Amino acid sequence: MNTTSKKMAAGMAGFASFLWLGLTAAVAANQRRLVFNPVVTPEVPSPRSSGHRTRPVVLRANDGTRLCGWLMTPHVPGPHPAVLYFGGRSEEVSWVARDAGRMFPNMTVLAMNYRGYGNSHGDPAETHMVDDGCALFDWLAGHGYVDAGRIAVVGRSLGSGVAIQVAKERPAHAVVLITPYDSVLAIAKRRFRGMPIEYMLRHRFESIKYAPALKAPTYVLRAERDDVIPHSHTDELVAKLAQLCGDDIVPGSDHLTIPYLEDTQQRVAFFLATRFAATSIQAALPAAVPPALT
Repeated sequence: MNTTSKKMAAGMAGFASFLWLGLTAAVAANQRRLVFNPVVTPEVPSPRSSGHRTRPVVLRANDGTRLCGWLMTPHVPGPHPAVLYFGGRSEEVSWVARDAGRMFPNMTVLAMNYRGYGNSHGDPAETHMVDDGCALFDWLAGHGYVDAGRIAVVGRSLGSGVAIQVAKERPAHAVVLITPYDSVLAIAKRRFRGMPIEYMLRHRFESIKYAPALKAPTYVLRAERDDVIPHSHTDELVAKLAQLCGDDIVPGSDHLTIPYLEDTQQRVAFFLATRFAATSIQAALPAAVPPALT
């Protein structure tokens, strides 16, 4: 190789290194958009559940940050079993209030936008989402319309990682995971091959680490076609879930449409109603009478 060729090769290598460093820096600097991509525009302008009393609520996180969302309570006086819903990466949750009558019948429902989403203040972060989720669970458990012993958590996509961590920290009665994943870190490594993602990513959502500790019955729903979370990443999580009750694929669904489909909503409603009813029946049974001593 002559001198000119060596200089060209060195220049190309230097340029490639510059591009790699630049791309690495861009990924590190844009984690908020890449991981969260907050949506502030309401998906449903004036959401109302056909089966609930629906009211907007404003709650304060433990650090005082204002969180906004909706509380849906059944028309019949309670206390009722309850659901705490966690949305996806680019999801504003007003649609849950609209669809709660079909998805969560006869259940009290709390759907709050993450920090930076909808009208909620602050910036999203994994630690904030989990801390806020635990605080919302506690608030819901103390609500007069709620049977504190029967609160389920439901998480979609990114929110499945929040739901798993909240269910690990709080006594969730049941867990529903819609298009869940093993970890955001694993997905990022798949997408950004050759980059030191493990040293850059602050929001890892490593659900696979917490799955074995879940005590609540867990139901998994997958999209038939999912180009965001490949089924292999869901397989890894499912293999670690301690109390897996079902793992279904919703026909005709993809990653974006799955929560809105009637099939999905009926599956979620049936699973939760069955779990809640089983506990209610068990609680109503008389205590066993010990045999008389002879």
